[in-house]
Amino acid sequence: MSEQGTAGGERVTGAQSLIKSLESAGAENIFGIPGGAILPAYDPLYDSRVRHILVRHEQGAGHAAQGYAVATGKVGVCMATSGPGATNLVTPIADAYMDSVPMVAVTGQVSASMIGTDAFQEADIRGITMPITKHNFLVTDPDDIPRVVAEAFYIASTGRPGPVLVDVAKSALQAQTSYAWPTELNLPGYRPVTRPHSKQIREATRLILEARRPVLYVGGGVIRARANKELRTLAELTGIPVVTTLMARGAFPDSHPQHLGMPGMHGTVAAVAGLQKSDLIISLGARFDDRVTGNLDSFAPGAKVIHADIDPAEIGKNRIADVPIVGDAREVIADLVVALQAEQDKGTTGDYEGWVKFLAGVKMQYPLGYDAPAEGLAPQYVIERLGAIAGPEAIYVSGVGQHQMWATHFVQYENPNTWINSGGLGTMGFAVPAAMGAKVGMPDTTVWAIDGDGCFQMTNQELATCTIEGIPIKVAIINNESLGMVRQWQTLFYEGRYSNTDLQSKRVPDFVKLAEAYGAVGLSCDHPSDVDATINKAMEINDVPVVVDFRVERDAMVWPMVAAGTSNDEIKYARDLAPEFEEDDL
Repeated sequence: MSEQGTAGGERVTGAQSLIKSLESAGAENIFGIPGGAILPAYDPLYDSRVRHILVRHEQGAGHAAQGYAVATGKVGVCMATSGPGATNLVTPIADAYMDSVPMVAVTGQVSASMIGTDAFQEADIRGITMPITKHNFLVTDPDDIPRVVAEAFYIASTGRPGPVLVDVAKSALQAQTSYAWPTELNLPGYRPVTRPHSKQIREATRLILEARRPVLYVGGGVIRARANKELRTLAELTGIPVVTTLMARGAFPDSHPQHLGMPGMHGTVAAVAGLQKSDLIISLGARFDDRVTGNLDSFAPGAKVIHADIDPAEIGKNRIADVPIVGDAREVIADLVVALQAEQDKGTTGDYEGWVKFLAGVKMQYPLGYDAPAEGLAPQYVIERLGAIAGPEAIYVSGVGQHQMWATHFVQYENPNTWINSGGLGTMGFAVPAAMGAKVGMPDTTVWAIDGDGCFQMTNQELATCTIEGIPIKVAIINNESLGMVRQWQTLFYEGRYSNTDLQSKRVPDFVKLAEAYGAVGLSCDHPSDVDATINKAMEINDVPVVVDFRVERDAMVWPMVAAGTSNDEIKYARDLAPEFEEDDL
């Protein structure tokens, strides 16, 4: 950081400096809860232009900051006090770290003289979060506050985005200081590479043109880089089939004929087959996660790999790359387009016709589908109709489990940043607060939280925040009375011994009454003929939150499925049905 100096700056308290710094960094909304150590900062916040949203639990503050960040592309901000306030942020910080979400978490700390004495509400939150933040700071000198805040926002939002913690001692908040916003940054150890090396682009171009069975394996990095337009240009220029991971849904339109869907444990048969049988994987902002690869030893055995990522630590971590490319996904894809277009202009193009025909056949033969139950309501039908009625311009936020997988498959995503979920960490309770944050960031957009009855009961108290703060989210509870994904595994691998997965959620609580108690509108639906009318009624209510209890049948399962630790070759299309491929075209 350049010299910011204290001389000549405006004399303020450290707390005033903190709020002024957050304003200067561009914070517009903060999600938080006051407490003793952070309390000095809440006094100047009272007069600030920054909107503070008082949540009911610090975990809700963190997830709301995530939802806000993903929906808007801005840095999300959450705030908590020391000790339990700070430790309640650990889960959303870890979640943001796994999913590369730009977030700054500001926490109060006990006074500098008391650090290390086991003082009341003291926790070493900097030490606790060191493995799950891009960087973190402990501020004991009030003169450091503007510099630290500026650096935190810069680090969170550049390179591979992620969470940064700023822990501020109460004594620093109470002390007098001079406020001056820094005019330049000096971070000698932090130099994210965004421009790819031209030699690597040339080598990647050569492999793409030589390949006969290439696949574009698109990850969340393409979403974070806002590179969807460049991706579509690359795909249409080459004709190469596309798979989008759980974190990349919406990066490439579901309606596009080249799109094979989501790969992995619960991916489409076409997407899994596309990766397994490819001879070249062009990985763009993806990390070869275990949920995509299955057993690594048998993953895509015949494929060379071009691996492009902003984070050099990801390249070669799980799968050796033949061509490593360090760079921002948007710039990498743009450079590939230029190089491939130049080759096309010279008459050099790839020959993928047989491959494209083969995968189109797989996609047609094994479409996503489900069996309607003889009695009751199919959860897949509910989500399918929700997506159709709310449309591709809405934002869909999910919890974790079966409903998450159904939501990624049965809503059609045409636009980036319309699908928000907890991917890497798989955090139950994510949906309601993250939807709240997304709605704050995009107030004119319809935001649906698609939640399970288990997930919903972890963070539903944020409905109070939504009602009081005028944040009219809509919540679809896929209520199968169970911890559904765990129950599915108990069905398949534990002989139907349902140990502690029965939530009895159709009996306790009454979700309609619970919604009404929070000042929201509560609706329920348990018959297919009422689904459309119920969703339409929820869509008409835009002044308060709406909660819909969809009382679905409990035995529905997520298919396709690759059992954990097994090869993707062992994918099951349904419980007793494995796909068979005709490979004559290959």
